[in-house]
Amino acid sequence: MGLLFNVFLAIFAATGSFLFGYDSGVMAIVIQSPNFLDFFHTHPETPIIGAINSTFSGGAVFGALMGGLTMDRFGRRMTVFIGAAINLLGACLQTGAQNLGMILAGRILAGWAVGVLSMSVPIYQSECAHPKTRGLIVGITQQMIGVGFIVSTWVGYGASKVPATSAFSWRFPLGFQGIPCIILIAGILFFPESPRYLVETDRADEALRVLRKLHYDGTNDDWIQAEFNEITLTIEAEKAITAPGWLIMFKVKAWRIRLMHATLAQVFTQMTGINVIGYYSTILYKNLGIVGDRNLLVVGIYNVVGPLFNLVFITFILDRVGRRKPLLIGTILITIALICEAVIGSQAVDATGSRKNSLSIAGVFFLFCVTAIFSCSFGPISWVYASEIMPLSIRGRGSAFATAIGNWLVSTVWSQVSPIGLGDITYKFYFIFVAFNICVTFPTIFFVFKETKQLSLEEIDLLFGERALGTLPDNLDHKKTQIELTETHQSA
Repeated sequence: MGLLFNVFLAIFAATGSFLFGYDSGVMAIVIQSPNFLDFFHTHPETPIIGAINSTFSGGAVFGALMGGLTMDRFGRRMTVFIGAAINLLGACLQTGAQNLGMILAGRILAGWAVGVLSMSVPIYQSECAHPKTRGLIVGITQQMIGVGFIVSTWVGYGASKVPATSAFSWRFPLGFQGIPCIILIAGILFFPESPRYLVETDRADEALRVLRKLHYDGTNDDWIQAEFNEITLTIEAEKAITAPGWLIMFKVKAWRIRLMHATLAQVFTQMTGINVIGYYSTILYKNLGIVGDRNLLVVGIYNVVGPLFNLVFITFILDRVGRRKPLLIGTILITIALICEAVIGSQAVDATGSRKNSLSIAGVFFLFCVTAIFSCSFGPISWVYASEIMPLSIRGRGSAFATAIGNWLVSTVWSQVSPIGLGDITYKFYFIFVAFNICVTFPTIFFVFKETKQLSLEEIDLLFGERALGTLPDNLDHKKTQIELTETHQSA
């Protein structure tokens, strides 16, 4: 079936990523519902709202860690199934909530599920992808996260048109989470397991059949057999040095380095400030003088911009230019956009306290710039890079750690403090992200991160210095040289 089936598998698995985006974005709309605020006796800039968002991110920390265990024990597909089932329970609790405790419990479960899905879906996609299209295949994760944000916004916008006394304005958007959960639960087990997990669990014949189903184009039997042999030899070599538990990730130097890379990729993604904008976009636009229906409309348009840029990037650019260059360029451009946003925020109110309409438009423009740049850099690449650099022996646990700590723990902190910071220091809040990007993100990517484009997962082992295993291909250096010559020719 080849590439078409591979893409279809990636899109369906990324229904879990859709849940990530929808669950993350839906609260930005829900907290604008007058009925919701009255029902729970709160308003958008209180610690209660921060708690609702931070419990979601906090649950995701533990969900991601749990995913590391279930991936190794039950496989990639079943872990996705488990995440969808937990999310369905959380959706039911939120939809029927009669008190704040039920909302918080539902958000914890939804976060727990999204934590599981956020680390398992990219791994599943990465292990099924062809090296030449892995950027596209795993980049679908970010694409579906963006689509989830879009749907959450427009579902919320439509639901907001009911009378202010109706709970439909917030119960329906929260209940809508259940639909993709049911789709994922019903369909994921009809797709094949990852061929690398099948080899690891001594189902080599099935793994070879899956490889053919994923990659056969009518002429590449030799490549499929070579890929299968490479996977088999690598896994046999890794089994010889693998120990149970989580500490092995920190004891083996090459694995520790790779774990650091994956974790930092997620941390740097959070430190772009993108989730602060996503979670609290309605507050940001309110600070710019955009309120009411106009506020929700701008949020809706904002959420469309990212996926459009992401789709173009993963389809035509990512697998050609690689990982490092877009990250470096993205860091610079996002930093500039945040500085411009802060400057505009400082001038958006005149001496009489009135909003300057022209500056409000400029403020919206630079927030849109952030999501566009993010979608052509950290958005897709954080999932691609973090999933592809992990050796199979620790892929489940390592990805769980990187996603839980690098993504969700950092996100939890920002979810809690952001509404307070945005309320107290307004535009100055952006400079936290600016300083981090200048002092930490850019130097680390420039001096430490490695280029992994078009290398198989087994060849990436060699890229990180694991030639000592002795059973891996010897042509990595030659292949890297070819890629570098191609880049030089293209730039010339």
